[in-house]
Amino acid sequence: MTRPPIALTCGEPAGIGPELAVKAHAALRDELAFFWLGDPRHLPSGAAVALIDSPAEAPAAMAHGLPVLAHGFAAPTTPGQPDPANAQGVIDVIARAVDLVQTGAAGALCTLPIHKKALKDGADFAYPGHTEYLAALAGVRRVVMMLASDRLRVVPATIHMPLRDVAEALTAELLEETIRITHAGLQRQFATPAPRLAVAGLNPHAGEGGAMGDEEITMMIPLLDRLRAEGFDLAGPLSADTMFHEAARARYDAAICAYHDQALIPIKTLDFDNGVNVTLGLPFIRTSPDHGTAFDIAGQGRANPASTIAALRMAARMARDAR
Repeated sequence: MTRPPIALTCGEPAGIGPELAVKAHAALRDELAFFWLGDPRHLPSGAAVALIDSPAEAPAAMAHGLPVLAHGFAAPTTPGQPDPANAQGVIDVIARAVDLVQTGAAGALCTLPIHKKALKDGADFAYPGHTEYLAALAGVRRVVMMLASDRLRVVPATIHMPLRDVAEALTAELLEETIRITHAGLQRQFATPAPRLAVAGLNPHAGEGGAMGDEEITMMIPLLDRLRAEGFDLAGPLSADTMFHEAARARYDAAICAYHDQALIPIKTLDFDNGVNVTLGLPFIRTSPDHGTAFDIAGQGRANPASTIAALRMAARMARDAR
């Protein structure tokens, strides 16, 4: 049976998203089927485009150009200069793509980068970011951000907050939810029946027996022991500075980290260009390239499509493995 194509949302049209969509099509046209959802006026001049009326037409259209399911925006765009008039269009495209995935017309969702300030300025966007909006559209209370490549998968339990707030925010409830959602996501979407999770300590040397902090002793160890008793395969809390060398990575399927940089520094060091943002806990597959809108190079033909290509490939693989 032919799987439905992947929906690729346009993201911020003044950023590098339009260029990335065209480059991704050139790289993947013979490998997998996807369609771009946005205003054709925003694509690079001279790009090969195949307008479609429904996602079902995308697989055949791939041979002729980037399949485009048109969504009209209020205004054309100038690379590097977000237009507030287009903010609502960006938001509406995301909602339309989610509907296509949830109804089965698309097999997975891949999102190109948005610019949160542009959306707030132009449409009073009420969400901290892309992921929170997707969760709201799906009616999900809690989701988990995973950064993944072929070399490493990491999940930060706390994300965008000052480091001084992490210790208070990293509660047993939050860490347990993060572990459970990650475990279920690996089972359902990554063909990993018995996930092995490594959990990083909060403090240097995982607290070193309480000498450098006691969160590991008072909160993390009791929680991990309780989950192990349920059957979870958990290592930790581990010292974060010894978790990411090659031999250590071979012992787990994903690393649960206490905070943003503890998770993202290792994966961006190991595989900067091919990291993919995966949202676990949604009732559909969502991936995204692991970078922003890059207004400084938009429209110059310099954008590296590696992460977008990796995100589309991962979405296709997850759709294949989903159960």
